Amino acid sequence: MNRILIVEDNVEIQEMETELLTKSGYETVSAYSGTEAMLLVEREEFDLIILDIMLPGMQGDEVLKKLKGRTDAGILCVSALDALDTRVGMMREGADDYIVKPFENSDLLVRIEAILRRIGKRDIPKGSDKITFKDIEIDIENHSASVGGKPLDLTRKEFEILELMVRNPKKVFTKDNIYESVWGEAYIPEDNTVNVHVSNIRKKLEALGNEKEYIKTVWGIGFKMSE
Repeated sequence: MNRILIVEDNVEIQEMETELLTKSGYETVSAYSGTEAMLLVEREEFDLIILDIMLPGMQGDEVLKKLKGRTDAGILCVSALDALDTRVGMMREGADDYIVKPFENSDLLVRIEAILRRIGKRDIPKGSDKITFKDIEIDIENHSASVGGKPLDLTRKEFEILELMVRNPKKVFTKDNIYESVWGEAYIPEDNTVNVHVSNIRKKLEALGNEKEYIKTVWGIGFKMSE
């Protein structure tokens, strides 16, 4: 079971995140200040740290700098600030991802899963190594996929995008969501990488599957699995 340290001074948000992550199969530990977080990191092992930037006393960006070399846990920064330079700055300081308040619970879980997968720390609960949607089956352990029982030849990034979307078939993913979750970097609006990868996945699915449409474009927003 993955262990997650939640560093958040707002009691209501702390309780919400704890309940959400516990129900999702994670073990959580709470810290309400940067100083408390650093003490816990010195004594205990964590797979991921959810770090609020606006903390009493030692600010989150200072905590982020101090964490360098002291833990190999993934770090997900949380802030109400949505400025691109702030997001890029946190990533350069060592954050694996950055999410803006207020956020959807599903978005938080997607980003956590993506970070744990990228850093090779995700524990797959017994019996949950395969996920399905319609006639798509994804084998997480073997990193393989099929549609209609036929092997689906995907690149690594295509596999990660499809896994991300199949795990959350009702969620509309923006290009930012996909790029930052799969590539682990801030999305540049002019970049066409996500469109190209999603287009390739669509073609491969529709060439082998039984459905006319697997991935739907939600105009002006992004993509979601077609129900």
